Amino acid sequence: MKIKFSPQQIGMGAVALMLGSVTVARPQASGGSAQTPQAQQVQLSGRAQGGASVVAQQSASGSTSSSVNTVNPTITVQGAYQGSVLGPVLGDGPISLTLADAIKRGLQYNLGGLDSAATARQQRGLRLSALSQMLPYIYATISESGAKSDLQAQGLSSGVFGGGIALPTTVGPYHYYSAQANLSEQLSLTSLHNLRSATAARDAAQLSAKDARELIVLAVGGSYLRVLATQALVASQVKQVQYSEASYKQANDQFIAGTKAQIDATRSLVELQSQQQRLRSQRTQLEKEQMALERLIGLPMGLPLVINQTLPTTVPDIPDPDTAITDGLTHRADLDAAGRQLKAAQESLRASRSEYLPSLSVSGDYGVQGINPNKGVGVFQATGTVTIPIWQGGRTKAAVQQAGAAVDQRKAELADQQGVVENDVRTALLDIRVAAEQVKVAEDNRQLALNTLKQSQDRFAAGVTTSVEVVQSQETLAAAELDYINTLFSLNLGKISLARAMGHAETSISTLFN
Repeated sequence: MKIKFSPQQIGMGAVALMLGSVTVARPQASGGSAQTPQAQQVQLSGRAQGGASVVAQQSASGSTSSSVNTVNPTITVQGAYQGSVLGPVLGDGPISLTLADAIKRGLQYNLGGLDSAATARQQRGLRLSALSQMLPYIYATISESGAKSDLQAQGLSSGVFGGGIALPTTVGPYHYYSAQANLSEQLSLTSLHNLRSATAARDAAQLSAKDARELIVLAVGGSYLRVLATQALVASQVKQVQYSEASYKQANDQFIAGTKAQIDATRSLVELQSQQQRLRSQRTQLEKEQMALERLIGLPMGLPLVINQTLPTTVPDIPDPDTAITDGLTHRADLDAAGRQLKAAQESLRASRSEYLPSLSVSGDYGVQGINPNKGVGVFQATGTVTIPIWQGGRTKAAVQQAGAAVDQRKAELADQQGVVENDVRTALLDIRVAAEQVKVAEDNRQLALNTLKQSQDRFAAGVTTSVEVVQSQETLAAAELDYINTLFSLNLGKISLARAMGHAETSISTLFN
């Protein structure tokens, strides 16, 4: 007896024969794979690379002249902190700029701050990526397939099959559809420690961005004070030129009258021209420093600045060193960032060691399959897999060694950063103490030098002395003026340096110069 099938029955039979292919075509979770989560390695050093820095430094002067100012204050800005993006400016005329305005613009437009903010944002994204490795992956698939199959290629010969069933050479065309919801999840301690490491790195980046704002305050505040100091030098030099003009006129008139030798008039003229040359140089220096300040705070270069402030003369109360150091160790954002960088490395080491441990993965799907949507049946699949590492060719051992080296390096950096904070605080306290002592002396010498010049001019007019004494008095006055201005610059730069060393620069800048 022969059994015959209709084309529809043959098609359904082919679907049954091809069921394994349908199952393989389904998206599968990676949980059944031997691949397990790997530890995310951190960089060896947790410190920012690229050479961006702001340093306020006061070095001892090697001068052996009559100058009483033995400290030379400088503010050095390097790397990204030197630049900015241009911010809006109202009008095309001169820009009136206060210290508060300059600080505000610097915090908003300085490139160092923008770079740090971008790094913090990137670290937040990396943390989300690490978190996603621990969350389930859920997705849906809808497919419809059509096929025609060669039974001989499947190992079924044409002719009569057992039981007298006649098989055709090919079946089809036929089609089927599938609509499924899929889920996969992989659980391991490695992924957990990767997340904790990424969280610590994110926190460190946010603290570094906060510290960058402190450095911007130091950079902008120090540069603004330097402009004020140079403005004061220009104003002082204008007076020096006026004194020299008066002395030259006096000497030249006496030479014409025949009461003085020509050498006195010539010597006075040389002094006048020297003072005029100094004035030109200082005005040029002022323009350069204004342009540098404009670069820091996002102003177009070349626009004239109107700065009506002067260097404050108030001597601050000097805090106790131990109290100031404790305050700095508590509030310095860069020290906290170093601690977070160490924690990130420690979690990375734990993640590397966790690769020796088993991991669990689960996957599954549920949906309907059939030859058409009206005849679909419910299908599902669920798989749980425990992956036990046995031998990985030394990969895990290598990861542990790399992570351990990063931990050791970052421990050393944290210890060093604590020393950096203490050194910054002590240095700033010494600078303020020296500057405070020099202010009174420099102010007294300034007044004495002015009186000496007036007496020398009177003596010259009376014919008691030559122009040599007058010229020497003018140079002494110029040195005393320079001492006084540099001492005020040193004192006020020390205020900002101490605030930065203690981690309060941004919050206390508004009260430092009231």
